[in-house]
Amino acid sequence: MSLFLPKLTCKKDIDEVIKAVAEKVVVLRFGRDEDSVCLQLDEILSKTSHDLSNMASIYIVDVDKAPIYTRYFDISYIPSTVFFFNGQHMKVDYGSPDHTKFVGSFKTKQDFIDLIEVIYRGAMRGKMIVQSPIDPQNIPKYDLLYHGI
Repeated sequence: MSLFLPKLTCKKDIDEVIKAVAEKVVVLRFGRDEDSVCLQLDEILSKTSHDLSNMASIYIVDVDKAPIYTRYFDISYIPSTVFFFNGQHMKVDYGSPDHTKFVGSFKTKQDFIDLIEVIYRGAMRGKMIVQSPIDPQNIPKYDLLYHGI
């Protein structure tokens, strides 16, 4: 399903999108095209991209082609979804220790739509971190690799 979403293949492309897209949430899905969970997430992203086109621009990033961003955002689990607004990294409190990215696939299209709406509204008010509207039962649980160090 990622055929319908634009792909960013290098750091330069990612930097340009983050800087150039104004007044919209930039959604970067880090993962691999052949991964089954990435494909599941890509289906949700592609089905909602048209409905969210006024609020968000959605892009696919292969973790192997953007190692600088993969290390910077500590992407050790895929898929991981990172959000920006007007060049600023938007953080979301999912009730987990990591507010920098969403790890895993969204359970429903509505979860993703609700999250984009909350990020967009928060960003328009100048907030850099917003509270996740997603039911905690629908948020994948994982352990941080550096926990307790």
